[in-house]
Amino acid sequence: MIRRLYRLWPQPQILARLWLLTAAQAVLQGLMLGLLVPILDAVVRSEPDLAAATPWLVAGAVCAVLYAVLSIIANPVGFKAAGALAAQLRRKLMRHVSTLPLGWFSAEHKARLARGVTADVGDAAHLAVTVAGPAITSTLLPATVVAVTLAVDWRMALLLCVIAVFAFLALKRAARVAEIAEIELERASAGVASRAVELGQAQPVLRAAGYADGTPRMREALVDHRETYRDGMRRARRPFFVYTAVIMAGFVAVLALVAQLVLSNSVGVAEAVALLVLAARFLEPLGNLVELIGALRAMANKIARIEELLATPALPVAADPVRKIDEADVEFADVTFTYPGGDAPALCEVSLRCGPGTTTALVGPSGSGKTTVTRLIARFFDIDAGQVRVGGVDVRDLDPDVLLDEVAIVFQDVYLFDDTIENNLRLARPDATWDELAEVARSARLDEVIERLPDGWNTRVGEAGAQLSGGERQRVAIARAMLKQARIVLVDEASSALDPENEAAITQAIANLGDDPNRTVIVIAHRPATLAAADRVVSLDDGRVVETGTPEELLRTGGSFARISSQYERARHWRIAGTAV
Repeated sequence: MIRRLYRLWPQPQILARLWLLTAAQAVLQGLMLGLLVPILDAVVRSEPDLAAATPWLVAGAVCAVLYAVLSIIANPVGFKAAGALAAQLRRKLMRHVSTLPLGWFSAEHKARLARGVTADVGDAAHLAVTVAGPAITSTLLPATVVAVTLAVDWRMALLLCVIAVFAFLALKRAARVAEIAEIELERASAGVASRAVELGQAQPVLRAAGYADGTPRMREALVDHRETYRDGMRRARRPFFVYTAVIMAGFVAVLALVAQLVLSNSVGVAEAVALLVLAARFLEPLGNLVELIGALRAMANKIARIEELLATPALPVAADPVRKIDEADVEFADVTFTYPGGDAPALCEVSLRCGPGTTTALVGPSGSGKTTVTRLIARFFDIDAGQVRVGGVDVRDLDPDVLLDEVAIVFQDVYLFDDTIENNLRLARPDATWDELAEVARSARLDEVIERLPDGWNTRVGEAGAQLSGGERQRVAIARAMLKQARIVLVDEASSALDPENEAAITQAIANLGDDPNRTVIVIAHRPATLAAADRVVSLDDGRVVETGTPEELLRTGGSFARISSQYERARHWRIAGTAV
């Protein structure tokens, strides 16, 4: 455990100082107890010899002062350590996460990361200070007492060693039970947390359905948590009582041995009293270990989860990556790709090319591979076969930072930070001038939104942009992509499910994106207005390219694209028929 903790933190010196201070205090306690033997031997005589006891009393006083000094030093170190360790480990985790493939950030992995960065790191740092220290004391103090006892009477030292062996075996069993219980309780707690988030996010739906006070799944999660906790407590009782029984039996054995030694005149009264005190100080911290074992197992499980995150393979980087590309053309050459854990390829032998100054529309039914194409361009994942080239260079040979500098992505579900509109745009380029901000706002049709907001550019958008409509968030995202001046812009179904006004604005914004002759725009869309602005259409079906060409050419061929366009046109003219009463 100590080694794992030490390896986990990037700068564990503060932890080492705290543990060394704790270890020194534990050893010092044991040595101070050893002073009882000569002191008692000098004072319990028929004629006490204070002169003989004085040097030992002075040594005890010096040790007491030294112990007080160590305590004064250790306390602020301990307070400082918890916060410093948590900050160190969070930075280490975030640095590692920044090297992971973007495709790793699924909903499940994001939940694991959030729990790791918040609860696991904070708890592990706290427990490393508040639990590891007492655990060190409860281990080193008995060991020091055994060494001191050996100098007084080897038989008592041997008995203490035997007690320690039986206590270790009982503690090992208790630790296994505590570890299993903690894992199961963590699973149940995660289930409750997930249902609680669901309860908060879905209140309008739940109230309409009459479940405002909790869904059946929420109640099931609470019941599962309660039963898991009870089951863990039931299973932990037996090893806890066994360990306690070992300690109590050890104390009885100590009393019996001291009595036998005194009756046989093997030790004097002073030695007998000292042995009893030493044995008591041996058994007391040993008994405390069973109370610490649950926290120690919890810390071990949290460390294991953090280690698992840190062990996630980073995005592979070429030994000598390309750090510059001349043109922003995108090319797929016989690309085949299967998602991790998937059964069938999401793309199969896909070949296409999108040149600078062009807007390419990707069309096809759901699951045809459109989104996968955009993800592979940004290197969310590495492909199974073929090549994805940007500027004529395989993306696996490009420096990841260079690739992401060249790519801007407008996601279907836009995420905005709880900040002003201005600051959300400046994420793309913090040093942008006001003229540049105004220009991209006009091109993205965001200026219309800013004009009607009470605080204009300084309007806060709320958590995830909740204060803006879907279309307004899309305009902010497109303006941010323009401000970044990336030469490749990927737009994922940006105009879906929007009202006609926002759809027209988004369509015009996408068309404005393509005005730059050095920019390559790839957009996933089905709407005729968006498709009409495209220079080229790539139609996909079942992970394969089935046809390519201009919108006019593909409409004439009567193929997949023509069928999709026809279906959409028919859907646009649907009307709800009224009946006369």
